[in-house]
Amino acid sequence: MKEATARIKINKLLEAAGWRFFPEGNAPANICLEPSIRIKSTDLDTLGDNFEKVARGFVDFLLLDANGVPVIVLEAKAEDKNPLTAKEQARKYARSQHCRFVILSNGNLHYFWDLERGNPYVITSFPTPDSIVGYQKVTPDPERLTAEGVGEDYIVLTQRPNYQSEAGWKNETERAGYIQANKLRFLRPYQLKAIHRLQAAVGEGKDRFLFEMATGTGKTLTAAAVIKLFLRSGNVRRVLFLVDRLELEDQAKKAFATLLSVDFQTVIYKENRDDWRRAEIVVTTVQSLLFNNKYQKLFSPTDFDLVISDEAHRSIGGNARAVFDHFIGYKLGLTATPRDYLHRFDSSNPGTRDPREAERRLLLDTYRTFGCENSQPTFRYSLLDGVKEGYLINPTVVDARTDITTQLLSEEGFVVAFTDDTGEDQQQAFKQREFEKRFFADATNKLFCKTFIENALRDPISGEIGKSIIFAVSQNHAAKLAQILNQMADRMFPGKYQSDFAVQVTSQAPDAQQFTVQFSNNNLLGSGNFIPAYKTSKARVCV
Repeated sequence: MKEATARIKINKLLEAAGWRFFPEGNAPANICLEPSIRIKSTDLDTLGDNFEKVARGFVDFLLLDANGVPVIVLEAKAEDKNPLTAKEQARKYARSQHCRFVILSNGNLHYFWDLERGNPYVITSFPTPDSIVGYQKVTPDPERLTAEGVGEDYIVLTQRPNYQSEAGWKNETERAGYIQANKLRFLRPYQLKAIHRLQAAVGEGKDRFLFEMATGTGKTLTAAAVIKLFLRSGNVRRVLFLVDRLELEDQAKKAFATLLSVDFQTVIYKENRDDWRRAEIVVTTVQSLLFNNKYQKLFSPTDFDLVISDEAHRSIGGNARAVFDHFIGYKLGLTATPRDYLHRFDSSNPGTRDPREAERRLLLDTYRTFGCENSQPTFRYSLLDGVKEGYLINPTVVDARTDITTQLLSEEGFVVAFTDDTGEDQQQAFKQREFEKRFFADATNKLFCKTFIENALRDPISGEIGKSIIFAVSQNHAAKLAQILNQMADRMFPGKYQSDFAVQVTSQAPDAQQFTVQFSNNNLLGSGNFIPAYKTSKARVCV
């Protein structure tokens, strides 16, 4: 009975993926049930006492391509059996039918196995006939990937293949201008090291990698080099680049278009559009795929051979993990959160209210997800590394603590005494995580803004406050800070701003995504008016 129940579930999963038990119009059936299998004589020695049983064995489901050629062996087990128990039996069946792919399922737990790629992967839905056709075109060759030469001009050779023969490059006095005019991006030494570490990991048989790189060190450029490496070596045919915010979606698409468009097409996935099928690089937000379970309904587990997760410790947390795990193949995580973060506070108390505890758990889970059980990423380049080598500048810390914030940060918290409705004296303690959520202090917000304006760097040409980004606690907090900053700017720079010094760019603000693009392009809310001919954004702060 349990096997019958498993079969019913498997039948539905097959039909949902587009496989047919019976002809539909001009489309023939592409599922065969339990065909007899002949074992080759060369297999006799390896079968042992079970040969008589296996020789008369059967394939529970044999899935065919458009020409009626077997492509997948699907071995069904009863619901109370682990599908992996049928692994070796299914391997024999697959080889006898010249099938590269195997599905092992008990109706609830399913594995997809590419016999040319290593171990079975857990899948949540079955691959579609079309996705398997595309997946078959990829013949994995890890040796070709590890042998691929990756130098500092690896991306430039895609952007401008003949750059070395052009006059602008040959003339050293013109070279800097030539590089800038053509937006050529050379890999830095640490980015090369990251790529070489990944190549070594592939050579060791690994298929999951984690790059931990400080903000501002070029994770997207490094990711572009990884994408080219996998596509060029023929180990993948399509890449999914996952981000966790809309503005990052557009930013990544533009970056890959600038870096790789000569060889590879990049698109942003949009609902009801199939242009992603013709692209090598697909960029989307985790939320887009999670909505109405699109990742299961519209995508096969084999549609992407490489999945890259930007800000990995956030974009694979919670429900987003289901999207990440849906697709089989290589997985690369990118994160700027430092490993040392795990050791900066005492987490021995499981009931800690420190907001970093949740972040710590996410980070630990990220290491496990990408095969870094010892909390050592595939490659790490910290803020201190960047500062030491001259690529980054240490932040300047300005002390803006008040009595309230000092107490909020303390172990005891900020204690408020009050009398309840019954006349009893009560006390309530607030911690830092509750600032602007359960505990509000307008004076503290004003001090933060005043400290920022007094200490912010100035534009060396116009004297305006330098373009800045301020991170708030919440959407409501962002609105408060923007209002306070605009009021202060009006007093400090009379006639220069009309409540457009600071702009809220959180998700609830209309046109927030466009605002971030305009801020990057130096035209948010118009041009600055300190020096008429000087092109710079009028809005100086995004909150």
